[in-house]
Amino acid sequence: MYKGKIITTIFLFIFIFLSQSLYSQQTCKVLAEELSGTYKGKCKKGLAHGKGEAVGTDSYKGTFSKGLPNGKGTYTWSNGETYSGEWKKGKRNGVGVLKYKINEKDTIMDGLWENDKYLGPKPIPPKIIVKKSIDRYTIKKYGDDKNRVLLSFKQNGMRNPNITNFLMTSSEGIQTSVGHMIGYEKIKFPINIKISYRTKNKLLTSEYDVLFEFEIYEPGDWRVEIHN
Repeated sequence: MYKGKIITTIFLFIFIFLSQSLYSQQTCKVLAEELSGTYKGKCKKGLAHGKGEAVGTDSYKGTFSKGLPNGKGTYTWSNGETYSGEWKKGKRNGVGVLKYKINEKDTIMDGLWENDKYLGPKPIPPKIIVKKSIDRYTIKKYGDDKNRVLLSFKQNGMRNPNITNFLMTSSEGIQTSVGHMIGYEKIKFPINIKISYRTKNKLLTSEYDVLFEFEIYEPGDWRVEIHN
């Protein structure tokens, strides 16, 4: 009899657990109308939140936030078109690939998206070709108002004054300087820049040769900082 009560309690617990799980699935909403049908996945406060899969007129499999696609996932429209990539608040935002057909031919739009609009291909990052006797470097874009590359040279957190035999060549642009920075302006990208010089070490006890060659493909106003 005691054993029977235990079995009954276990079955009751399982029934309650399954009922709650089923109820949570039924009350977990997806706010996008085209995906409002069935949903399987994680919920929070009655809304799809976390990894899940929603099927309505269209379907989506990926991550949700507050009932909308958010993060990374794949959306499939009823006509067979698909988008795989990044989402924000139910809209395509970030890096993603849209696949569709034009005149029965497969077409791909691969690149950057913002608020469901295609901005263009993802920019190619700068490429380092040669790097010799350099502690570290940074290459950053600071805007789009000028097509320019400016370089600065640092040592021990300050401008490096111990540079000799300096040589710099470029495949594009006109040489320019701004303060202690030197570089090129009026550039038609891509650009290849080669630098060589001799400098003392941090303790000023010896000298060594430095080589640095890189390419930048995306137009803009760039800063290159080299540390020895």
